[in-house]
Amino acid sequence: MWDAYKKGFKAYLQLEKSLADNSVDAYLNDIEKLTAYLQASETLLNPEEITLKHLQQFVQWAAGLGLTAASQARTISGIRQFYKFCSIESIVKNDPTTLLEAPKLKRALPDVLSFEEIESLINHIDLSKDEGGRNKAILETMYSCGLRVSEVVNLQLSNLYLDVGYIRVIGKGDKERLVPIGSSAIKYIGIYRKNIRPHVNAQPGNDDVVFLNRRGSKLSRVMIFYIIKDLARKAGIKKSISPHTFRHSFATHLVEGGADLRAVQEMLGHESITTTEIYTHLDREYLRKTLEQYHPAFR
Repeated sequence: MWDAYKKGFKAYLQLEKSLADNSVDAYLNDIEKLTAYLQASETLLNPEEITLKHLQQFVQWAAGLGLTAASQARTISGIRQFYKFCSIESIVKNDPTTLLEAPKLKRALPDVLSFEEIESLINHIDLSKDEGGRNKAILETMYSCGLRVSEVVNLQLSNLYLDVGYIRVIGKGDKERLVPIGSSAIKYIGIYRKNIRPHVNAQPGNDDVVFLNRRGSKLSRVMIFYIIKDLARKAGIKKSISPHTFRHSFATHLVEGGADLRAVQEMLGHESITTTEIYTHLDREYLRKTLEQYHPAFR
């Protein structure tokens, strides 16, 4: 019975919402959790028969399995999206998720690197090796443009407009945006393209990919993670660092410098301004630390 609903929901996410495969899989996994609960409780109801009370009991069941508050909130978001689809398709008359509350989440502020720490990390790249020149170009680009790790590994030569200082980025849901790129990143991409990339035989389907591994294939996201972790260790940086740290640092430094939040939203490719607003919280934290460090009344 539920297979048809799941199939329709998948088509809706792919065709109507234009979501990436990972996002589609995540939403479908949320519905799998719901149907697993319905089977476990021997009440395999159809979507129209499910009430708010059923969903509240499902959330309690999920919490009992050890799902964190963040995982519960993510799952509820998926079920809300499913019922939005059901309403559009007239599968249900009433949406039982309307009054369904997600657990309150404490928003953890991510670690941010200072400009000096980013410089230190990049300066620990071994430029005597070909992959060192490539890695420098990658990290300079990530910090200059605030790219997601998926965006940098998928960056294409045909989307570089370095002569006018822009790159075209394919973001979440295959949405495109033009992002300004700084002179330092332009310089090191140029060095990589001229001196290193021509010596790598690109594998079929990878001819247009900017950054290649030794075998001529696109780099994996995990590989970027290992590169940054290794450099952080060499630089003696103890913070919790991942490729996303560069994106957080890019945005935080812009907000700290007085950049307009809408401009930051556009550069990051955030669909909602509320996602970008986390950087105003980071900025307030930065201001507080500055006051505590320099203002006599805070000492």
